[in-house]
Amino acid sequence: MLEELHAGFPLLSILLFLPLVGAAALWPMKDAALMKRCALGVACLELALSVVLALWFVPGSAAMQFSEQLSWIPALGISYHLAVDGISILFVPLSAFITVLVVVSSWNIGEGVKPYMMSLLALETTIMGIFVSIDLILFFVFWELMLVPGYFLIKLWGVGERRDDAALKYVLYTLLGSVFMLVGFALLSLHHHDVTQAYSFDLLELMAVPVPVGDQLLIFWLIFMGLAFKAPVFPFHSWLPDALVQGPIGMSVILAGVKLGTYGFLRLSFPLLPDASTHDAVVMIMTGLALAAILWGALVALMQSDFRRLLVFSSISHLGFVVLGLFAMNFQGLQGGLLHMINLGVTAAGLFFLAGFLHDRLGHTLVEQCGGLAAKAPALATFLLIIGMASIGLPGTNGFVGEFLILLGAFQAHWFYGVVGVSGVIFAAAYFLWYYERAMFGPLGGTVPRMLQDLHWRESGIAVALCVVIFWIGLYPSPLLRMMNASVQEVADRLSRGTVARMAHDRMALSDAADRAPAGRGD
Repeated sequence: MLEELHAGFPLLSILLFLPLVGAAALWPMKDAALMKRCALGVACLELALSVVLALWFVPGSAAMQFSEQLSWIPALGISYHLAVDGISILFVPLSAFITVLVVVSSWNIGEGVKPYMMSLLALETTIMGIFVSIDLILFFVFWELMLVPGYFLIKLWGVGERRDDAALKYVLYTLLGSVFMLVGFALLSLHHHDVTQAYSFDLLELMAVPVPVGDQLLIFWLIFMGLAFKAPVFPFHSWLPDALVQGPIGMSVILAGVKLGTYGFLRLSFPLLPDASTHDAVVMIMTGLALAAILWGALVALMQSDFRRLLVFSSISHLGFVVLGLFAMNFQGLQGGLLHMINLGVTAAGLFFLAGFLHDRLGHTLVEQCGGLAAKAPALATFLLIIGMASIGLPGTNGFVGEFLILLGAFQAHWFYGVVGVSGVIFAAAYFLWYYERAMFGPLGGTVPRMLQDLHWRESGIAVALCVVIFWIGLYPSPLLRMMNASVQEVADRLSRGTVARMAHDRMALSDAADRAPAGRGD
């Protein structure tokens, strides 16, 4: 019934281009207050439509839903192909939700309201495009276009003295990785042409044509470069500290909360290159990088005296958990990795929001110049504790569900992976509680004003919204798991059988069927 209801309705196209249309509508406006209200209205409408999309989504199916396809460059097999499945469906409302909160948090922005809100809405369009694109070139277009508003947001509205360098580094690093990824896409299309005599960049069509294992390994590492820099996967993270510390809090929230790089492994690498993804050397390298990120990120975070820098290395450690879950190569690990990406969109984003609120009041987030903040700003201290506990996986919060599934998958893969993962959880508790105790309690810091304002109603609204999601997922994750399970199982099955092995199995099955068939009707 639901499929008949939304058949032919271009909901994904509306979700894709609504923020861009909203950004264009801001251009002739003169009144800053009107610009803010319109930007918020567009972001809220986008969120409402994304919720409708999630409600219309049929759980328990691994099929692509809400598909829209138009020929774009037929000679090269490039099309405008949009669709969502259990892998991508949850990222659409998450991205819309984060954008609404960023718009609300930016309400007091001083100069450049119009270009800021236009850049933010344009950034939302590119993110939506990444999550709903099925054609690889269309995916790549939005992947690259994201750099344009991101560059200007960091450069023009950053809070650090080195924001120009941070913006340039963000663009250059991501572009470097994207070049390799585009070459990988081209090789996939060329192989498809060799087999079918037709070029194609459509994900579903490419999945139907097995690629030799040697070619898969080459293409895997080419695509990996693009995903690794965007994620960023350790040790390709050197642009991240500058971007998150020097940039505006809104951009930091988006970069830390929306996990585009690790999403790419589930969307592209695993279904297209299952034999390479499960290759012993690949799994060993990726698991090693994940474990290194978990430990190194946590240890470096433990040594930070600045809260925003602590969150940067905490993000690297948490991303290591995601990679560990994905490359455990079992259902629980994949499920936990995907759910943890969603969870980080809430907890990591929430911590960066609170770091921004703290910076607005003190002009810094240095622990040695804080102290006693809980007495001056009890609401800020309370929400920081709740979201921080979720980030370290306290039972009853969303972080616990994702980390538990990842550790379960890691222990199934090898006991050593699980042990290192557990140690990462312990270090996470150490660095967060160390900062919280010193910043929120103890004697009042020397730079803390005597009349410190607690969270106002807009900031409290952001924190409450995040906490509602934290406890909802933590106490009742079943709806989310039902939406993703069928697609995750499909990816797990594809990884377990591989395309080359499946092709040989299918040939053998056809041969056996022919041998068992009667010799002829006249016998």
